[in-house]
Amino acid sequence: MQASPLFGILATVVFGSSALAQSNMLVTEEAMVKASDPGIEIYVRNKRPANMTTFRPEQTIIYVHGATYPSETAFDLKLDGQSWMEYIASRGYDVWLLDLRGYGKSTRPAEMADKPEANSPIVTGETAVKDIGSVVDYVLQRRNIARVNLLGWSWGTTLMATYTVRNASKVERLVLYAPAWIRQTASLVQAGPGKLGAYRTVTRAQAKERWYTGVADDKKADLIPAGWFDAWADATFATDPVGAAMTPPVLRAPNGVVQDSQQYFGDGKAYYDPAKITVPTLLVHAEWDKDTPPTWRKRSSRFW
Repeated sequence: MQASPLFGILATVVFGSSALAQSNMLVTEEAMVKASDPGIEIYVRNKRPANMTTFRPEQTIIYVHGATYPSETAFDLKLDGQSWMEYIASRGYDVWLLDLRGYGKSTRPAEMADKPEANSPIVTGETAVKDIGSVVDYVLQRRNIARVNLLGWSWGTTLMATYTVRNASKVERLVLYAPAWIRQTASLVQAGPGKLGAYRTVTRAQAKERWYTGVADDKKADLIPAGWFDAWADATFATDPVGAAMTPPVLRAPNGVVQDSQQYFGDGKAYYDPAKITVPTLLVHAEWDKDTPPTWRKRSSRFW
């Protein structure tokens, strides 16, 4: 969540040396993009330098979130005065984020107004990739460019990689941050017991517990700066007013990702073929990540 210098390095290495700081003044715009299905709109946010007047593929980035939380509070939450999104934009990039349907400010499918057990899992990878495609086409048209850079986090890496396999001509470069792959350990996504319903709920306590999974006890006290978790949780749970009104407050998240995980990565099957990714790609793993540990990649070397 911190606007780490790592992302300045990533910007230069992955997207090119044009990532030099240009202006601290940023422009922010928001829009609702029509999805491929009637009645569904996808929320997008854009930040870019105020003095940016021309747009190029290598300077244009679209970010998508993971399985549970929306993009804006992972990518554009000010902590210590600046968000990750702003950090990249201030270095000369035209930066976009999107919330998949069922997340954040995007349309909530009708099933989310019912009890979760009343419907089957919603927003599978196939649906999510279509939403990404709608936003990519929107950005390409708005900027009159042919390609964009894609940045996915966690489940978002599966989605962005799948989109790239199918639409290589529209992708300049690809960054997979905490990429999911064929599992050798149990998933940390808490879907609850019994039949998999349309969506799941997550409490603040569960979110915090997952944050610390895999962290040594003697490292936990200094891992997150004081107040940062609460700032993130306050902003994140506020994106779901219905869930926030429950006792205890929860965040609702579609279960399509859980169904996909069980059917593919959890069953030893690849969701997409990495060999079909033909654009420059960077994989970033965290040492203590127990949900998508780096050891998976070593054990799956025939794919990567």
